[in-house]
Amino acid sequence: MSSTIASLQRQSVLDALDNRVLLCHALGLNRIALITQSERVLTEEESQRFAALVQRRLNGEPIAYIVGQREFFGLPFEVNSAVLIPRPDTELLVELTMDRLPAKGRVLDMGTGSGAIAVSLAHTRKDADVTALDVSADALAVARRNAANNGARITFLQSDWYAALQGAAPFDVIASNPPYIASGDRHLSEGDLRYEPVGALTDHADGLSALRIIIDGAPRHLKPQGWLLMEHGYEQSEAVRALLTGAGYEEVQSWRDLAGIERVSGGRLKS
Repeated sequence: MSSTIASLQRQSVLDALDNRVLLCHALGLNRIALITQSERVLTEEESQRFAALVQRRLNGEPIAYIVGQREFFGLPFEVNSAVLIPRPDTELLVELTMDRLPAKGRVLDMGTGSGAIAVSLAHTRKDADVTALDVSADALAVARRNAANNGARITFLQSDWYAALQGAAPFDVIASNPPYIASGDRHLSEGDLRYEPVGALTDHADGLSALRIIIDGAPRHLKPQGWLLMEHGYEQSEAVRALLTGAGYEEVQSWRDLAGIERVSGGRLKS
């Protein structure tokens, strides 16, 4: 029996938002067209395409990977299984970085993944000199496409943390959303995380090893009074502040996301 767009929305086994996103993707329509064409009957090919997408979602695959895109900081980002799905929580890190980036300043995004942080910064702050690095060539390929698609001017480097920065000019701000989930954490086997690149989620240790590397190495790459800002897990803020204080950073503090969770911690390099 032929189905209309409206009937597929009424009979959906998914929640309304997931169903609408997959319908738009399967039919190549935007949300307005989905409404105005609600009584249109789908072709057999369209029905099969939509059913295949629904099954992928029912199997647990994240919507962002199914449609190949996720919005972040008001911009569209290509995503695939080589990169983490950008999350609204990370917009706090972008905002904090912009607040501390002087005019024509230099900023480094460590472990850029899809490029969400670097592209958002470069798109918003056209005056900034933005560098982004990642150890994954596949992730960098995605990030470069996102930069091009959003008109963002960024220097990309393939690097295991600071390795490729020898001789580079120092930065005003270093920002990072590194792997911070501890090895064996149950969340790694739940929800969307099952499909995301494990090396971008966990440090395969206590959840703090990548943060330690970033904190210990940053002084060699920051200008005097430069800022280091890092996203971390919901229970890690106290430990991260202790690491920053122990390494001699000043003005050490944590900032809360929209859910009230201490999501980003940072400090300022001594003069």
